[in-house]
Order: sequence, then C-alpha cells, then structure tokens
Amino acid sequence: MNTKSMVLGLLFAGGLGLVNAQTTQTDNTAKTVQTENNATIDSLKKQVEANPKDANALAKLATAYQEASDWTNAIDTWKKISALLPDWAPAYYSQAYAYQSAKDDVNAKIAYEKYIATVKPEEVEQNKKNLAYAYFYLAFSEQKNNPEKAKEHIAKSIQYDPTNQDAIKLSKALNS
Repeated sequence: MNTKSMVLGLLFAGGLGLVNAQTTQTDNTAKTVQTENNATIDSLKKQVEANPKDANALAKLATAYQEASDWTNAIDTWKKISALLPDWAPAYYSQAYAYQSAKDDVNAKIAYEKYIATVKPEEVEQNKKNLAYAYFYLAFSEQKNNPEKAKEHIAKSIQYDPTNQDAIKLSKALNS
C-alpha cells in the first residue's frame, strides 16, 4: 500500500482530523490535554526522525501540532508533506488552515489557491465543502482590492456549497 493511500485512508476513516473545532475547557482538562498532546508530539517526532518520509506519521504530527495550536510547527510539517506528496490537495488545505489560524493571511491565500489548483477532477465531489470554504476565503480576501475576482470566487464557493450563509451574504454584498 502506498503512503498516499494510507494517509487518505486515515482521513476518510476519521482517524486523522485535519481541522478541529476549538472547545472551552477547564484548567485541569486543558493541562491534561496539553500533556497528552506533548507526549503525542514527542512520540510522533521520534517516529518522523526515524523515517522522515513517513507521510502517515507526518500527517499525525501536523494534526497534533494543530490541536496544540502550534501553528508554526503545523505549517512546517504540512509543508514537508506537500514536498513529499506534491499532488495531495489536503496538505495544502491544512497549510492554509494553519496559516489562517496563525493570522498569516498572505500565505493562507497562497495555500488555498494551491489547494484549489491541486484538487483533481475526480476528487471534487469529496472536496466540495473544503473547496467552498477555500473559494469563500479567497473572495473575502479579494473583496476590497479586486472585487471582480472576489465575485468569481464567491460564485464558485456557492456553487460548491449553496447552503453557506456567510458566502450568500458576501455574494449579496459584492453584487449590490
């Protein structure tokens, strides 16, 4: 089984979450989670050191960094995966998410553009929600400097997810 298939299998089986919602935790719970994250990160770092081309371990490490809100290391790790698997679109989406979380809008935009460009036609159906969000982000970032481009992006976003109320609101604002 090749590495890409293994990583994809984890993603679709739910064993690897690329984007996780943040929740409010008590101090004790947060400390426990942080300790567990540190142990997990340390273990995964050792695994990656032993085999730097293990995309599965790299993806788990990048996800662990994201869960710990360590955006710099998450970004660096997703970049390693992109270098290892340059045609694997989810790595670019995850990079964009990490850049966005780190408030690096310029690089988030570049990563979302790369994600969109990397999604293969046969992968569009399974990536509709992420494509919708990527186009929404691009439309939002372009609305002031390039409103025509923003309109194109928001139309694509709504095409992929016609139920996204934020995209609908942005579309109305751009087209009014």
